[in-house]
Amino acid sequence: TGVVPFVALLLLQRRPVAGRALLVAGSGCPGHSLCRSNVQEQTRRQVALLNATAQDLFSLYLKCQGEPFSSETDKLCNPSGVFFPAFRVNRTSERKEVMVAMYKLFAFLNASLGNITRDQEELNPTAKELLDRLHNTTKTTRGLISNLTCLLCKNYNIFQVDVSYGESSKGKSAFKKKQQGCQVLRKYVQVIAQAARVLLPHLSPP
Repeated sequence: TGVVPFVALLLLQRRPVAGRALLVAGSGCPGHSLCRSNVQEQTRRQVALLNATAQDLFSLYLKCQGEPFSSETDKLCNPSGVFFPAFRVNRTSERKEVMVAMYKLFAFLNASLGNITRDQEELNPTAKELLDRLHNTTKTTRGLISNLTCLLCKNYNIFQVDVSYGESSKGKSAFKKKQQGCQVLRKYVQVIAQAARVLLPHLSPP
C-alpha cells in the first residue's frame, strides 16, 4: 500500500492492486476552496447520467466486439470473473460511509475505463461511437471523482482514501481484452444502478 496521486490511473498492473489515493496535496484539506457552489447538485446529476447511459454503453460494446460476444453474453461476460470493489453501503448507511464507498468505486471505474478505452482504440479503431461513449463516460467519471473529493474534504476533512485498482489487460490476447472489458462493463451496469439508489437520496435538497 502506498500513496498515489489523486485519480492516478494504475493501468499497468497484472492483478488487483491496493493503494491510497491522495485526494489533495499536503497534509490536510484546503477548506472550501476546491468546491463549487453547486457541487452537490452536480454530483447528483453525474451519477444519474452514468446510471442512465450504462446499459447503452454495454450494449454498444457488445455489438462492436462481434461474435461470440453477442450470442454468448451470459457465459463470456459473467462479471464473477473480474475483480470489482465491494460496495456494501445502502440507503440507511451514514452519509460519510456512502461518500467514501462512492469514491472507491469511481476511482476503480475510472482506471478500468482507461484500460477498456486503450484496448478498444487498438482493437476497434474505427468504432467511433463506442470510443466517443467511452471517452464521455470517463470524462463524467473524472468530474464525479473531483466532486466527491470536494465533498469528502469539505464535510469530513478526509483527504486520503484506500482504494483498489483492477487488473490490467495489457499483454493479453485480443479475445481476453474484449472479454475483460465485457465483464467489467456488465458489472458496472449492475453496480451503478445500486450506487444511484444509494447516493441520490443523500444528495437530494433538504
